[in-house]
Amino acid sequence: MIGRLLVSCQDRPGIVAAVSRFLSEHGANIVHSDQHSTDPEGGIFFMRIEFQLKELDDKIESLREQFTEIGKHFEMEWRIESTAKRKKTAIFVSKEDHCLQDLLWRWKIGELVTDISLVVSNHKDLESVVKPFAIPYYHVPVTKETRHEAANSHLQLLDKYKVDTIILARYMQIIPPQMIESYKNQIINIHHSFLPAFVGGKPYDQAYERGVKIIGATAHYVTEELDQGPIIEQDVQRVDHRHQVNDLKRIGRDVERMVLARSVQWHLHDQVLVHGNKTIVFR
Repeated sequence: MIGRLLVSCQDRPGIVAAVSRFLSEHGANIVHSDQHSTDPEGGIFFMRIEFQLKELDDKIESLREQFTEIGKHFEMEWRIESTAKRKKTAIFVSKEDHCLQDLLWRWKIGELVTDISLVVSNHKDLESVVKPFAIPYYHVPVTKETRHEAANSHLQLLDKYKVDTIILARYMQIIPPQMIESYKNQIINIHHSFLPAFVGGKPYDQAYERGVKIIGATAHYVTEELDQGPIIEQDVQRVDHRHQVNDLKRIGRDVERMVLARSVQWHLHDQVLVHGNKTIVFR
């Protein structure tokens, strides 16, 4: 069985040796290792290790308990995960279906290693898209007046299905603070990269009027500061004067799908470590 050990702490000598020795002493074989330091002298050290260990699921709690001493010694933030435990995800969506369709297709062919437990929407439009996948679809209307009640309904659903990660696949509503607090660095959002240059409605129309030469998309973790959370992935596509508004929208949708898919993949494989308002992504 494959396990993952993720570490972040103040950089100092002996960290890699201590972690490697611990895994070796417990019969684990390191099959992949990545590390990064923000500054070799006094910076923050990040490490992600994949290791192989027989009967890991039976031993994982003991491993966690015994690693605590090393964690305390180096003042680490750390976690040990088993790849056998698939993360449970919830997809939130509004009316646009391109990101939802892409995620469902990738999940169906086994590319997304997760259990999509439910899809939640503030509209009924995409229920027919989800139905063939036999995934529960919940319509929770949201208005300014009912935002608090909707948030409570969302949290009840997420708790019912024991969701680990929330994917905002073009969900056009503000996520309330109580949900952000409950799922810190576990809510992934996708948006076009015109923000904050082209805020408000019809950003592609605004981009067309300005004659942009690059359009793109950004995926990030959600924080209370709107669209300002730690960035996981970004990508762009060049455009020119020949592209009309509908062309920009089509190209933008393609970029959004790819950026969101990559971000979700990395998150599911524990390849993203958050440090302040930045991320370390071990690709």
